[in-house]
Amino acid sequence: MPLRATAIEKHPADSNRRVLYVAIALVLWMFVVGGRLVQLQLGQHQQLSARARNQQLGAIDTSPTRGQVLDRQGRELARSLDTESFFADPREVDNVNDTARRVAGITGQSKDDLAAKLREAKDSNKKFIWLIRRLDLQSATKLDAMNLDGVYSRKEPKRYYPNDSLAAHVLGFVGTDEIGLGGVEQYYNEKIRGESGKVYLERDGSSERRVFESYEVQPHPGQTVVLTIDQTIQFRTEQALFAAVERSQAKSGTAIVMDPHTGEILALANAPAFDPNHPGNESPESRTNGALQNIYEPGSTFKVVAYSAAIEKGLVTPDDKIDCQMGSITVAGRLIHDGHPYGLLTVADALAKSSNVGAIKLGLMVGNDSMYDFARRLGFGSRTGVDLPGESPGILRALNRWQPSSIGSIAIGQEVGVTPLQMAVAYSVLANGGSWVKPHVVRELRSVDDSVLFQAKTESRPVLKLETVQALRGMLEGVTLRGTARKAQVEGYSAAGKTGTAQKIDPQSHGYSATKYIGSFVGFAPASNPAVVIIVVIDEPKGAYHGGDVAAPVFKEIAEQILPELSVTPDIEVKIPNEQIARNYQPSPQATSEMQRESEQREATLPKVAVRNFSGRASEVVLAVATRRGAVLPDLRGQSVREVARTCAQLGLRLEARGEGRALRQNPAAGTEVNSGQSVQVEFGRSN
Repeated sequence: MPLRATAIEKHPADSNRRVLYVAIALVLWMFVVGGRLVQLQLGQHQQLSARARNQQLGAIDTSPTRGQVLDRQGRELARSLDTESFFADPREVDNVNDTARRVAGITGQSKDDLAAKLREAKDSNKKFIWLIRRLDLQSATKLDAMNLDGVYSRKEPKRYYPNDSLAAHVLGFVGTDEIGLGGVEQYYNEKIRGESGKVYLERDGSSERRVFESYEVQPHPGQTVVLTIDQTIQFRTEQALFAAVERSQAKSGTAIVMDPHTGEILALANAPAFDPNHPGNESPESRTNGALQNIYEPGSTFKVVAYSAAIEKGLVTPDDKIDCQMGSITVAGRLIHDGHPYGLLTVADALAKSSNVGAIKLGLMVGNDSMYDFARRLGFGSRTGVDLPGESPGILRALNRWQPSSIGSIAIGQEVGVTPLQMAVAYSVLANGGSWVKPHVVRELRSVDDSVLFQAKTESRPVLKLETVQALRGMLEGVTLRGTARKAQVEGYSAAGKTGTAQKIDPQSHGYSATKYIGSFVGFAPASNPAVVIIVVIDEPKGAYHGGDVAAPVFKEIAEQILPELSVTPDIEVKIPNEQIARNYQPSPQATSEMQRESEQREATLPKVAVRNFSGRASEVVLAVATRRGAVLPDLRGQSVREVARTCAQLGLRLEARGEGRALRQNPAAGTEVNSGQSVQVEFGRSN
């Protein structure tokens, strides 16, 4: 009995203990769960919310509209067009084959490839795939009308270049993702591209994960770029260069037109070119910007380094005599010849006749240190800093790497490598009075509301004394008047410059080729007050290959067309006889009488017209040269404003133009004798 009572008394205590243990366990479990909940809510809230959001929300980047690219006159060179891009959520596509067939019927894609792409994405449970990017609006409208399950569309811009290949190497092009891949499109990509937007798609919790709502964060358009390029000058430059390359059956060619005072590049052309609307259809070589990427031995155009050093240091003057040793000289055991044997020449004539011996003697006179110093001063061996991608620094070896004979080679443009742009900038020093000016192709950056965000400023540094520059200008003008560049003479304008003919390196023998040359000419006009520097480089011409034969005439053609366009006043007497100009038209007495009556009726009311000049300001076009009196005015009808301005410039007449298009009426009439300085009123319009 006592034993049983003891057992009964102990049972309640054990039971209470078990309850206590369970209660403690429950409390601990609640603390653990609560702590974990607190940790998740406080420590991992953002991460978990993002995971949940990602399960419910899909996001698609949308491309912003790239900014326009305009020429210096505000004419459009590049813009973006509205297109539509189509994408799919493969999980919502029930019939893959039918969807692929119907989409391909509109887009022209392979239905089998499209079906395979959709099936693969569906099997891997992908949420998003592109079907086609930037479809034209007409085709997009048809595809939208089909209302296919799981197929959606978004507006996307597509880059368009209205002038096709015009200024292609300056503009560049863009890829499928609207990223710039060349030219200003690449260099200023972040500015032009703008900021991307997003389209958010809300999905339900069903197994189909269907979209029930969407909203969009709008992209921010890019900035407008205003170039220094002039569309008309660019066109004329390309026209002349392409014709020259085709005529000489050359491998390639480059031409640059530059304002030597500001560093603004008015035209930059390479042949062959490419169409930035379809860059994939062209070879990589045609997309290369040879003006600042192709390195070549400059030959005689580099001789200005030795001449400028010798004159700047006071070692010679243009009138000093130099013995050209009948066309041969030996430098450190290397025999170098002239193209022709010359004896005693003035320094100016040695440059005009492009004597190698004369240049080498000046190089030896100034020494290695000064030759290297003046080459660096003129910008050789370093990048110009132009705002275009891919520029090469050229080749100018450090002094400690020169051989004993290097001074003889470098003085005549061998053992160095330059780009056409470097050479144009170097001659700008001679054209602007002695300052090296940084070249650039962008004038302004503007916001969407057309406010100016950036405006280019001239960056320059002094290089040569004014006296040195003036002496070299006169010597370089002598090159065009009596030297190797007679074919560079510009009608109505003085011109100065230097030819270059360089043998190319044979990649197999590593010596100079006997058949492959680079002909070049670089100069400026007018020589008295230079408005432009122009360089022309022709690579591997067939037949004639000297710079004076293949490049100088291109300089002449470009200058004669663009100087009137820039309202540059001619500075020399016209070389074409006035009788020859008038011979182009011999009006009948009846036609002359009729035109005279029309002119007299309009004489009192015909107003002057403002014509846009080089600086961008409106001003009356006044062109005057000193010509002999009694010129006969030809028939101007049917000519453009530029052609009429050029004719008036040749005759020393003042042009008062009204309207646009082609010349319809003129006063005085064709066949009338006119005097230098007389006004000619011409009405322009569109003929019916």
